[in-house]
Amino acid sequence: MTEQSEEPRWAALSLASTIRHDGDGGVADDLDDLDGFRAWLDAARPLLPGEWEATEALRSEARALRGAVRALFARGVRPGPVSPADADRLQPADEALALLDATAARVPVRPVLDWPEGAAPAVRLEPAPGTDTLPAALARAALDFLAAPDFAHLRACTAPRCVRYFVRRHGRQEFCKPSCGNRARAARHYRRHRGEGDAMGGGA
Repeated sequence: MTEQSEEPRWAALSLASTIRHDGDGGVADDLDDLDGFRAWLDAARPLLPGEWEATEALRSEARALRGAVRALFARGVRPGPVSPADADRLQPADEALALLDATAARVPVRPVLDWPEGAAPAVRLEPAPGTDTLPAALARAALDFLAAPDFAHLRACTAPRCVRYFVRRHGRQEFCKPSCGNRARAARHYRRHRGEGDAMGGGA
């Protein structure tokens, strides 16, 4: 399974990724204003089926849930490195979990039996008709993601300036995307050659 899956639980990773490198040495927040929130909501719609109007109240709740998700992502990747974007101000894990649990519980669910031809029947839970809300959908997505096997492969990208979390697809993957790998290799090359230059200069 990859980030391109349209299963709702991947909305948690999409939400966490609204904190990102701004391309100029800093950190950007895609939910910093209503236009950014609206753009993210439109992009995430395949993961969050439903119709929601982007409002300041929803934006505020989404940012709070993002803080909880990123705090739990940081807990999940330890003892490895966490994203430097918020490493010094993470919400306590018990508070983050309590927020997700309480928000998810705002929407009642109903059991639905799936029984495809030739397969065993299975029960899944889905929101009761007409009661879905965006914060609850995001909270349920986060809880599902935290409990899924993919979560064991969550990592913080260690490329210079990157602040994203990603799910490692193979054992040797170190970075969230190829451009981050290229940047990391360039940085290592620069450090190595600068070190060689310093050593030569020191011996003169």
